Amino acid sequence: MHMNLILENTEQVKCFTYMADVFSALSVNCTDYDWYISDIETNGYLVDEGWYSGESLDSLVQGNKIQFIWAVFSAFPIGTKFDVTEKPYIDGNPDYWNGSNPEPQLAQALFEIGCWDSSATILVGVSSQLAENFMAVYTDTRELERAAR
Repeated sequence: MHMNLILENTEQVKCFTYMADVFSALSVNCTDYDWYISDIETNGYLVDEGWYSGESLDSLVQGNKIQFIWAVFSAFPIGTKFDVTEKPYIDGNPDYWNGSNPEPQLAQALFEIGCWDSSATILVGVSSQLAENFMAVYTDTRELERAAR
């Protein structure tokens, strides 16, 4: 079973969109996936849209205090790369807020992590194990569908 979650309006995090903290709470190693990152705005760091190996993403988020104000991180099995014609986006994306149960925007993605305006972390399509891991760290996490209504 896959879940969609949101963490917002809480004092449990200093910054919602430090991805090292998000990966840690999920118990996810960046190196277990390939990543496509899109719709990026940061706190001054230059981060290019596109494909990242797990190693390069891990080095980027562990080595810098990058706050992703806006971004979509799409996780893929290692070795998955293709031409992306419609880039995933979060800023202005109605699927997060219309009460539907969205799926990752790229069909082959295992799950997606959305950084929402520095004020929320949105998880789309995470496994129940990853959801449990995240909710154990951040108990204020809610189901996205309920939060959107």
